[in-house]
Amino acid sequence: MNTIKVELLPIKPNNGLMAFACVEINNQFYISSIGVHKRRDGIGYRITYPTKKVGDQNQTIFHPTEPSFSKEMEQAICSKAEELMGL
Repeated sequence: MNTIKVELLPIKPNNGLMAFACVEINNQFYISSIGVHKRRDGIGYRITYPTKKVGDQNQTIFHPTEPSFSKEMEQAICSKAEELMGL
């Protein structure tokens, strides 16, 4: 089981982007700039990991490689978003 601490930095909404998340995992690894977006159907939130434009392509800077951990991260971030910003 991972310990995931989440901080949200709300921003002025922009095309569904509502905030950026900063996450600390197991008190050992800190990552930031995770986008928190309102879902298009208006129910809940979704997250996006940062990318960098390289030529004509967007390259993902980081993302979970294990599906169960990816789900755990998304749930932790989305729960924090619901707690702070509502639906």
